[in-house]
Amino acid sequence: MEQQLDEKTERDRREFSALYAEASGTIGHLVLNRPASLNAINDTLMAEMIQAIEWLDDHRELRVVIFKGAGRAFCAGADLKNIPGAPAQVSSGNSWLYRRRAGQIGTRLSEAIERMEAVTIAQVHGAAVGGGVLLMIACDLRIVAEGTVMFIPEVDLGAPYSWGAVPRMVREIGPALTRELIMTCRRFTPAEALAWRWINRVVASERLEAEVADLAAELAAKPSVPVAVTKDHVNAIMRVMSAGLTSYSDGDVALAMTVEKEAQAAVAAYAESKVGKRRS
Repeated sequence: MEQQLDEKTERDRREFSALYAEASGTIGHLVLNRPASLNAINDTLMAEMIQAIEWLDDHRELRVVIFKGAGRAFCAGADLKNIPGAPAQVSSGNSWLYRRRAGQIGTRLSEAIERMEAVTIAQVHGAAVGGGVLLMIACDLRIVAEGTVMFIPEVDLGAPYSWGAVPRMVREIGPALTRELIMTCRRFTPAEALAWRWINRVVASERLEAEVADLAAELAAKPSVPVAVTKDHVNAIMRVMSAGLTSYSDGDVALAMTVEKEAQAAVAAYAESKVGKRRS
């Protein structure tokens, strides 16, 4: 049952440089809009996502918000041309406290998504890599198109998987799979993720948008209070399951790694391997 918008329903939209957000009645959208880079993550994108989330939260009638990416992919992970918290931050002359806040922006983004009052749905297609996987994890529900490529390349980039990703993954799929996926950087399929109960549905690519729209409309039509209470209840239990969560220092470690020669060499080698694959 795809949502039929009444002609009188107002559509409110806010444009950012790297994304846009829309609110229409009870359903909203946050759309990553860097299609030329497969919606790769940089500091600007993360800062604007936090602003867009605040803007959407101000629409008190929203019941569901859909997160998706424009173009060929959901999110290709860190922008290798402008890695969040990159060495430029370290050599900028800014204070350590300033740089620490910049390094923690990914953690703040994950928490902002989880705190949204509306139910959040990740509509995933094409690719979800590194930080793109984390954006999926932060959403309440995840619907993924068949053929979507997913992996976590941070170790190959000489960096730990940060921004609170590790405790969230351990909580969702257990320590063994968390170790495997992060340490090997291997690709995994939507079918595997569904078997791990990590995502909710796998659908044909041509059905993805309609499937998500149907689910959003179904949830938006439910009594709002029990849905909101259920979301808060589940999140409260997950916080207990993550007792001892150490993501407060994730950004510090990630920021420190950007100036390590081993990490810099790994980033350069990884980027060159991607260029080589495109040329061949």
